Amino acid sequence: MTALATQASAAETTPEVRMVALPTGSAGTGSAESGSAGTGSADSGSASGSSAPEIPGVAATAYKFAAAELAVEQPQCHMPWQLLAGIGRVESHHANNGNVDMFGTTRRAIYGPSLDGTLPGNEVIRNHAGKFLRAEGPMQFMPATWARYARPGSNPQNLFDASYTAGNYLCSGGLNMQKPEQRTAAIMRYNHSMAYVTQVMGWAHRYA
Repeated sequence: MTALATQASAAETTPEVRMVALPTGSAGTGSAESGSAGTGSADSGSASGSSAPEIPGVAATAYKFAAAELAVEQPQCHMPWQLLAGIGRVESHHANNGNVDMFGTTRRAIYGPSLDGTLPGNEVIRNHAGKFLRAEGPMQFMPATWARYARPGSNPQNLFDASYTAGNYLCSGGLNMQKPEQRTAAIMRYNHSMAYVTQVMGWAHRYA
């Protein structure tokens, strides 16, 4: 999938950049390691309501592929695809409701807010040149975290690559998603906030 996504990216013109905003009451970026933007959605990422939630087909496929790969590579993790879906829902509304090309790469590049400290709860994170950084892609990764947990050649703007990397990140250190305390610790790597954990798990339970 990585190779296909790379070919697709090269074939297209420079994508339109889409900024994502923090939802009401978001705890902000959380840990400097993940740099999650906690983007949520137009309805602030609430998991309330009685109707069954919908996931764009390509997003559901990406989450399930990632979970299947991790089941082989890291069987002790027991990564459910619904957990990845919960993160994808909160972070980017499943890549802006599945607005991706045939390879799963976003048609409009997704970036979080500039981490310059101007938004409440945001950390200040710069690169070596002093430029303020932003999380990117449908699963909202900071460059350093992406470089550590992604496969070589992966694209953070690709749903398949990002879903696998998110799962790899959550599973790292031998964590087991079937154990609530370890699952919570893993999710807080994304955003060090129990409110964020509650949002993600709320969606994950609805997708189950």
